[in-house]
Amino acid sequence: MHEEIKKACKIISDTKKLTVLTGAGISAESGIPTFRGPGGLWQKYNVAELATPEAFKKDPKLVWEFYNWRRELISKAKCNPAHKALAKLEEKIPKFCLITQNIDGLHRKAGNRNIIELHGNIWWVRCTRCSFLKEDRRVPLPFPPLCPNCQNLLRPHVVWFGEPLDLDILNLAIREAETAETFLIIGTSATVQPAASLIWLAKEKGAFLIEINPEPSEATPIVDIYLKGKAGEILPKLI
Repeated sequence: MHEEIKKACKIISDTKKLTVLTGAGISAESGIPTFRGPGGLWQKYNVAELATPEAFKKDPKLVWEFYNWRRELISKAKCNPAHKALAKLEEKIPKFCLITQNIDGLHRKAGNRNIIELHGNIWWVRCTRCSFLKEDRRVPLPFPPLCPNCQNLLRPHVVWFGEPLDLDILNLAIREAETAETFLIIGTSATVQPAASLIWLAKEKGAFLIEINPEPSEATPIVDIYLKGKAGEILPKLI
């Protein structure tokens, strides 16, 4: 492992264009439960079934109660050493882009600026009818949260199960993956599409792939270096 870390350090220090893809694993190290982990239930509900347009249409109050619970949990979470290491990497590398599947905003809190949030951001709300979109960090958010423009219900500005990603954001992520010299994969199972396809796209275009994960993922067979362990322990060593 020591030799692999040294090799990864050399690759990253020499790279002119680094693209990073992060998943739920990096936030789990800050105490934020994942949908698919032990925190996959909220009260008696399957959270993957609450995060859907259908659930919101049927019972918006219940869905907002769930998101207020998540907002409260995330508001107490602190950036871990992995978040801080990525912020330092952005300072050091001329062309840096961080693509995240996470909605918690911790990368921005840590200091990263060039971020693509594939699945949205829990701290933003948008109108279900008009184009109103705004950051709102109140915890809890009073129910019902109404649009100041048209008085229709606001919803979390996140991508729910069964919804497509914003095409402009996805195309931006694709461009960053295609042009990466080095592609760093952190804390993702590489099973959620279309985010996972960015890994294969970067490989196809000739990027050097480095993965940091406690356990092998779907992407592990195609990466050039696999560093087994927690991002919070390994990433600071790569700075």
